[in-house]
Amino acid sequence: MWYNPTRKIGEKGAGMLRVGIMGARGWAGEELINILISHPEVNISALTARVEKPVRISEIFPHLEGRLDIECEDMSPSEVAKKCDLVFLALPHTVSMKTAPVLLRAGKRVIDLSGDYRLKDKNLYKKWYGSSHASPQYLNRAVYGLPELYRDDIRDAEIVANPGCYPVSIILAVLPLVRKGVVESNSIIADSKSGVTGAGREPSPKTHFCEVNENLMPYKVNSHQHMPEINQELSKVSRNRIQITFVPYLLPLDRGILSTVYMTAKGRITEKALLKLYQEFYKGEPFVRIMKPGIFPDLKSVSRTNFCDIGIRLDGNRIIVLSAIDNLLKGASGQAVQNMNIMYGFPETMGLI
Repeated sequence: MWYNPTRKIGEKGAGMLRVGIMGARGWAGEELINILISHPEVNISALTARVEKPVRISEIFPHLEGRLDIECEDMSPSEVAKKCDLVFLALPHTVSMKTAPVLLRAGKRVIDLSGDYRLKDKNLYKKWYGSSHASPQYLNRAVYGLPELYRDDIRDAEIVANPGCYPVSIILAVLPLVRKGVVESNSIIADSKSGVTGAGREPSPKTHFCEVNENLMPYKVNSHQHMPEINQELSKVSRNRIQITFVPYLLPLDRGILSTVYMTAKGRITEKALLKLYQEFYKGEPFVRIMKPGIFPDLKSVSRTNFCDIGIRLDGNRIIVLSAIDNLLKGASGQAVQNMNIMYGFPETMGLI
């Protein structure tokens, strides 16, 4: 491997981690570039996208002029493997599952931002993504990339399945409660509102300006492909079958997710005890911030950061937890870089704070 883990952190030059981004032209790909271009341990060595001919990345994203001028090409996974130690896959669902195996067989590590390796059941994948899985042998080898839950497994992973944006906001909001068995497992209702970048860069009738502007639009009501991912992870933690009710909405904003999760407490509990539970559970977590009593998260406070802000309210036996993230950072590219830092022994916050 080209990367030299004995080199002093922050020391530029030979031995830096060579990373590639496949799908560099999408929202997540652009955010990865924005983060990694200033990361002291990383050299961006390959960028791919569906382009007719090689083009400088600064021509696609003019703000990169003079900062990063390598070419973005329509390269094969085997060509990318020759240039990289680690590859981020910012590719559409059903594409990564054909790309990752080539990189893994070449001895490269992979962080996949699509949904292709999040679900462990290939039949469940087919049901929700409408395609048979092309490389099911890697489903159980892929580590779900939520550091607050799987940090130790991420360190040694060959492939990390970066979580979906909605699941990050919802799982972090309820994780302490389901792990401690504080709530009824069949009572979880999540109401989540997302900025338009969550729908991807490819335009669609529902994401046109005139459709989104001055509108609030529910979609995929209790039928979103992120539901089985959330159920899988929460069921694993609680050791009970959890089936959430999930209603996502599209906000007339560029970025951000605000989730409000409603749950029923199993027994008597106070708001003070709930706050203490969250503070203790997330103690030492660099990117989870628990709000003070009576203060609740908002999107501006997390925009363009890797933070997840969480606020709590108790109404009788109804627990209300609100969480806010930037869907392109903690919900995608920032989380991916956080996972990379863990995998290579860099400070977890490097490049993100």
